[in-house]
Amino acid sequence: MSDVTRILESIEHGDPKAADELLPLVYGELRKLAASKMARESPNQTLQPTALVHEAWLRLVGEANPKFAGRAHFFGAAAEAMRRILIDKARRKRALRHGGDQHRVEMEGMDVAAPGDDEELLAINEALDKLSAIHAVQAKVVKLRYFVGMTNVEAAQALGLSERTVKNYWTHARAWLFREINAARRTG
Repeated sequence: MSDVTRILESIEHGDPKAADELLPLVYGELRKLAASKMARESPNQTLQPTALVHEAWLRLVGEANPKFAGRAHFFGAAAEAMRRILIDKARRKRALRHGGDQHRVEMEGMDVAAPGDDEELLAINEALDKLSAIHAVQAKVVKLRYFVGMTNVEAAQALGLSERTVKNYWTHARAWLFREINAARRTG
C-alpha cells in the first residue's frame, strides 16, 4: 500500500493530521496537472497553476471526512475539482461580459471580437455534461485528458483501464463532443 493510499484511508477515518501529511506527497503531481491545464488557457488568464492547486485542494479536503477509494480516485476528484473551478471562473467572466455590473455601451461601428476561450470552455463543459449522462467513463477520460492534461497511459492507470481502451474512448469522445458543440452552435 502506498503512502498516499494509507493517508487517504486515514483522512476517510477522520484523522485531522492526515491531510497535512498528504499535501507534500501529492502537491508536485497536482501542480504539474494544473500547469498542464493552465498551458491550454488563454494568455490573459489571471489564475495561476499554484492558485488552481490550492483552490482544488480546499475543495477536496475542505469537506468533513472526504472519502477517496485510493490514489486514482483522489486524482480523478482533483481533476473534477480543477474543471469545476475553471468552469466557474469562465461563467463569472461571461456573466460580467453579458451585463454583470457593466454599463451599456453602444456597439455600432465597433469591431466585435469572436467568442473567446471562455466560450469554448463553457461549450465543452455543456457537451461534456451530456456525454457524462450517456458515456460516463468516456467523460472521465475527457476530464483527465483535457482538463488535467494526463496522457493515455496516466488516464488508463487512474481509471484502471487498458491504454488501448482509453485511446478508443478518447477518440470517440472527441468526435462526439465535436459534433455536439457544432450542433449547439448551429442552433444557438
